[in-house]
Amino acid sequence: MVYGFHPRFTYVLIALCVLVALYSRFGANFDALRPLLITNYLDAGLPEVSSGQYWRLLTPMFIHFGIMHITLNMLWLWQLGGAIEFTRGPRVLLTLVVVSALTSNLAEFYATGPLFGGMSGVIFALLGYLWAQDKFNPSFALKLNRGLVTMVMVWFVICWSGLLELIGVRIANYAHTAGLIAGVAIGYVAAKTRSRMI
Repeated sequence: MVYGFHPRFTYVLIALCVLVALYSRFGANFDALRPLLITNYLDAGLPEVSSGQYWRLLTPMFIHFGIMHITLNMLWLWQLGGAIEFTRGPRVLLTLVVVSALTSNLAEFYATGPLFGGMSGVIFALLGYLWAQDKFNPSFALKLNRGLVTMVMVWFVICWSGLLELIGVRIANYAHTAGLIAGVAIGYVAAKTRSRMI
């Protein structure tokens, strides 16, 4: 992060996640999470969204289950979100967050049901966006550390392997994958068109 620069939108996202985690006691108070879940029904589609509760398509990203879950996600959000806010501005970061939250939440819902949460789908989108910009836009101001990208992709593969679920850790793999694809796609289009809008 550049000295003196304050990624205000990134800080707002972090603050919202922390407030939800504390209010819900890191998911232990399930009733507190009900208004934020994509739906409260297991096999009825998205009736709340259909009735106008559109925020539910985004709000699962604010839910975190456990201190480790939120700590890792917020560190990545601070690094990647702050980098995008610095190089492209808060409007681009907002666009990325909204599109990737919609994409990753819907993918996870249709694959596994409504009981999920976390910012990791968005975080994979931010990484995918930065990777695509770095690779396809020679004038992009930020260069990604190759070791960092490798480490995250190794983690991505480990998550899909099922090893973590053997020790009781549930991973939103479909959200990760959908977020990553969305981020790479947006970053590629932005790089090829030299768009300042995305």
